[in-house]
Amino acid sequence: MDSVFDELYQKYHHDVFQFLFYMVRNREQAEDLVQEVYIRVFKSYNRFEGKSSEKTWLFSIARNVAIDYFRKQKGWKERILEKFDWSSNQVKDDHPIPEEMAVQREEIKWVYKCLEYCTVDQKAVVILRFIHDLSIVETAEALGWTESKVKTTQHRSLKVLKKHMETFYRREEGNIEKVRVER
Repeated sequence: MDSVFDELYQKYHHDVFQFLFYMVRNREQAEDLVQEVYIRVFKSYNRFEGKSSEKTWLFSIARNVAIDYFRKQKGWKERILEKFDWSSNQVKDDHPIPEEMAVQREEIKWVYKCLEYCTVDQKAVVILRFIHDLSIVETAEALGWTESKVKTTQHRSLKVLKKHMETFYRREEGNIEKVRVER
C-alpha cells in the first residue's frame, strides 16, 4: 500500500493542490486540504474499484474535501474572491507583447471576479474543464455526475460568466469614457 500511496502522491499531488488552491484561494489552506485528501485516500484506497482513473477519483475526493471546508466557513464566497491573485496566472502564450499581457491579466481578473457569481458546482466544472483540461467524461467521473449534468453545468456556468463579464466590460468602458470627458 505504501508504494501505491507514494506513487499516487508523486503523480497527482500538484494537480490536487492546484485544484484546491483555485477553490479556496489560500496556499496554507490548500496545503491542509491536500493532506486531508490523502488521509482519505489512505483510509479508503482498499475500496477503490478502478471504475474511473485514479486521477478522477482523487479529484472527486478533493471536491468533497473542498465542499466540507466551505460548509464550515461563513462568507466563503467573499473569501474566495479575496484570496487568489489571478494576475499570477497568465494565459499561456510563448511571446505575448506587453499590451497583450496587460489585457490578458485584466480579462483573467474579470473571469475570476465573475466566478463569484457561480455556484460551487459551476466553479468545480470550470476549474476541472478549463484549468485542469479534463474531458467531460473525466470531469463527470471526478464529480460523480453524468456527462449530461457536466455539460449542463458547464453551459450554465459559461452563461453566468459571460453575462457578468459583459457587465464588467460595460462598466470599464463607462469608466474610460468618464476619464476622456473629464480631460
